[in-house]
Amino acid sequence: MELRQLQYFVEVARREHVSEAADALHVAQSAISRQIANLEAELGIQLFEREGRNVKLTPIGRHFLPHAEAVLKAVEDAKQQIEEYLDPERGTIKIGFPTSLASHMMPMVISAFKAEHPNVSFHLRQGSYYYLIEAVKKREIDLAFLGPIPVREIGIKGEILFSEPFAALLPNSHPLARRDRIVLNELRHDPFVTFPKGYILHQIVIDACHQAGFSPNISSEGEDLDAIKGLVSAGIGVTLLPESALSESLLRYAAKVPIEMPQVKRNVGIIISDHHELAPSVKVFYRFVKDFFAELERYQLRG
Repeated sequence: MELRQLQYFVEVARREHVSEAADALHVAQSAISRQIANLEAELGIQLFEREGRNVKLTPIGRHFLPHAEAVLKAVEDAKQQIEEYLDPERGTIKIGFPTSLASHMMPMVISAFKAEHPNVSFHLRQGSYYYLIEAVKKREIDLAFLGPIPVREIGIKGEILFSEPFAALLPNSHPLARRDRIVLNELRHDPFVTFPKGYILHQIVIDACHQAGFSPNISSEGEDLDAIKGLVSAGIGVTLLPESALSESLLRYAAKVPIEMPQVKRNVGIIISDHHELAPSVKVFYRFVKDFFAELERYQLRG
């Protein structure tokens, strides 16, 4: 069985017309007919049946088509990998990230990288904390930004990039909204708005409140940052969010108030699979990200 036979078969199956497939592939119609006949002889089945001037897949031909397409895609993916090894500046990097890092960190990092490596492409996928971990393990994505970095996670290698504090987000009408800072225990009687149970930011809020000596009364839940900010702005409750997710320019009806005690923080970093070697373009990006945040930290310390 030859790749050319599979290519001819797939093209005819999609167009249901031999001469149109020949035109698309820039080969003689007789060549396509001959190669498909050879493929049918090798498989011992009939892949097509004629309907006037057109052809249609037989039932077994329809069953064979997705397998042929999968083989061709695998070969195409392999060729792309080889091209990346020859020129890592033309690769495609598949990156995952959670909603809490979408508005500030991701645009900053990717725009800085693209300024130096304009021909590298990105495929970005937003997802929940545990989904992104599994996606890296399954090689559905090359790497993911996460906060916090998982510890003792089999199959994952993590690199911490920076640490960031959480702040309280309060409705503008809240009595503590104009304070310079608060003690978390001061919110013990307030209803809380959080991500649903199972989200890492939900657990961080729960743990912080327990550390402050109370269990939060969770009145409402939202599955993305905009929903949670909207609920807080509407006066439904209060919440705790990482500071990078709380851009002052986007807060019209809510106030960000730093937490004095206890200190609520998370580390933010990047995870990759520790079982597979990174493609060259991904290696370039991985090194860039580590250097980028190391330089950013040095700049902040000097400032």
